[in-house]
Order: sequence, then structure tokens, then C-alpha cells
Amino acid sequence: MKFYFGRNHHNLNISLDETISSRLERKVIPSIAETPSVEEKFSSIFFSIMSIKFMIFASLMVIGVFSDPEPSNYKAPPAYGSQPKYPEIPNCAKNTTKSWCLEDSEYPQHEVQQALDQHYQAVVAFYKDKLANTENSVDGLAKLNDEVYLCPSSTDYVRPFRAINVDGKWRTIVNGVESYGIKYTQTARIEECDVVVGTTCPLVPSCYESKCVQKNIFHRFLVYNPQDYTFPFAIEKFKLPGSCGCVVGAFHL
Repeated sequence: MKFYFGRNHHNLNISLDETISSRLERKVIPSIAETPSVEEKFSSIFFSIMSIKFMIFASLMVIGVFSDPEPSNYKAPPAYGSQPKYPEIPNCAKNTTKSWCLEDSEYPQHEVQQALDQHYQAVVAFYKDKLANTENSVDGLAKLNDEVYLCPSSTDYVRPFRAINVDGKWRTIVNGVESYGIKYTQTARIEECDVVVGTTCPLVPSCYESKCVQKNIFHRFLVYNPQDYTFPFAIEKFKLPGSCGCVVGAFHL
């Protein structure tokens, strides 16, 4: 093959340059032009994220419109499992004329223990405060001392399971239940007249007017309230017989 270099040599160089340039324009330059810039990529990602957020927000709005978060007949679920419905007056009250029960076959032992376990620290603080601030607390005593009064009476130390508070409502008293090694016991000293209230004091001379009266004392007990799902414990006051007194009146012959 022979190449001629002369007047056509310049033309050959021009044709080769044009051929190379045309191929670069068809292949290289279009590919660079079609590649998106960094700003375009960022803009595309940003609009995609905003679209997803808008779809999620719209879905939540639809759910909120068509759902009722608190229906009128909604009742809060019990915190300690299924709770039985307790009557206002316990069955143990049918077997006594007193305002407390020392025996109760329906005492919610398991439910009280579950609640004590769940609220251990708060209940312990309540219990210690009750023991420290209750006057005439007799927790820990195991025997009675002989006591003589102007009117005959009977003294006892009791641990009630249920009792009527100062508002006239029966309450479940935390007694005889153990939780995390602590046995919760609440004892009260009671004294009841052995004679009919209003009769003459037998140890007072007949030249004085006198009568026997029943005196009461207020005790504070830690109670369990199954209707309070947030914290089913409270300290409430109870009126119990505290002493049998004798009221002495004027002297007469």
C-alpha cells in the first residue's frame, strides 16, 4: 500500500481529525451530558424522602379519623390480671355484728400478694410510715397485761381482714400477706364493755351518779382497693372500740 504526501497530506489530517471528533461527539460527549450532577442526585433523594414522609403522615391521619381512641364504653383493664368483683358488704359481715371481720374465707390473698410484689417499694414506704405515725400501735405484741377499770371490759389484740372505715365503707385490710420476705401484719388493741352501755358503774359508790360508756379510738390501716388500677393501696382511718369508761356525775344522798 502506498501513501502519497503532498498537497493531499493536509487534507488527510483534517479528515482524520474530523472522524475522531465526530466519534467523540457521538460516544463520549453524550455520556457525560447524560450523567446527573451531585445537586441533581441530592434533589432527587430529598424529594423521595419527603414523598415517603407525606404518605406516612396521610396514612396516620386516615387511621386517626376512622378510629375511636377512647370509646364511651371503654373500661381500663385490671393491672394484675382478671379481678373478681367485690361486693360492697363482704360475706364475712353476715356472721358478725361488729364493724370488722377477723375471719374471711373470701379474702383476696393472691390478688393482694400480686399487687404487693408489683408495688413493693412504694408499699414498704407506706407501711413504715403507718407504723411510725400511728399512735398506740401494738404491732409486735404477743400477750395481754392485766388491766382493771371502773367498768368491766374485755381487751383483745386483733388483726382484722376487713373493716368499716370512717366513711362507712368496707375495706380490705392488708393482713397476713407476705411479699419479698416481708409479712404484712396490722394489729389493733380493742376494748369493749362487758356491761350494757349506760348502766351504773359497779365499782363506783351508789351515792354518785355514774354510767358506763364505750369509748372509741381511731386506727390507721394499710388497705387494698382493687378498683384503683394505678396504685391499689392507701392508708385509711378506722374507728374501733378503745376503752370502757365510767362517767361520774353529781353526789347525792
